[in-house]
Amino acid sequence: MTYKYKYFIANWKMFGDFSSFKIINLVNNYINKIKSKKSRIIFCVPSTLISYFSNRLKKSNIFIGAQNCHYLDEYGSHTGSINSKMIKSAGAKYVILGHSENRIEGDTDNLINNKIKSAIKNNLVVIFCIGETLNQKKQNLTNKILSMQIDKGLRLVKSLNKIIVSYEPVWSIGTGKIPTHKELNNAVSFIKYKLNKKFNNKHSVKIIYGGSVNVKNIGELITIQGINGFLIGGASQSAKKFIDILKNCYK
Repeated sequence: MTYKYKYFIANWKMFGDFSSFKIINLVNNYINKIKSKKSRIIFCVPSTLISYFSNRLKKSNIFIGAQNCHYLDEYGSHTGSINSKMIKSAGAKYVILGHSENRIEGDTDNLINNKIKSAIKNNLVVIFCIGETLNQKKQNLTNKILSMQIDKGLRLVKSLNKIIVSYEPVWSIGTGKIPTHKELNNAVSFIKYKLNKKFNNKHSVKIIYGGSVNVKNIGELITIQGINGFLIGGASQSAKKFIDILKNCYK
């Protein structure tokens, strides 16, 4: 059994209610069974579930995260919005920022940067999503896009201690398609190079992969060097599918 892959992050998206805790409970039982102390299991759930789930998981090895937050630190007149301070007080330890689904809905690189700085200020670990569209990929712009997203998204961020970078090619999310071994290896290598250069090799670089991760392709994905884990979408909404992914990484 290997513990090479530290992060297994579930992104539930717009899914779940209080009864959905049974999914996490089954995963928790499996984690306790295999006694995996080096892996970090994180469920990023809707804001309505953060407090309830985090309270029930206080004595477990599973952590709760949020899926987005407002860019302002303080309270204000922003109907329907939740900031990093509120997320933290509800019990979240992590927050996903820059996900392509949020970028499509209007999250610019500058807005994401402000959200990241706010989240770090409130002691949240940021899961920072970057990735190119299919059109950008076809134009061989992958590295250019990744470089720009890193530069703008991490502007004035002084440390990578609270940053996990998730490479998520937009064309892979929800499509069942994943990059080839060469494409993924090249992208991860470039991200690591870019971050080391930007931060002068002073901080460890944590890179995970997200985009149609499932039990059928996890065997291929774990062969990529430099990946520290996975951001798992639809498959994380099923305890069996999520556990099967873990099993394939720990066999």
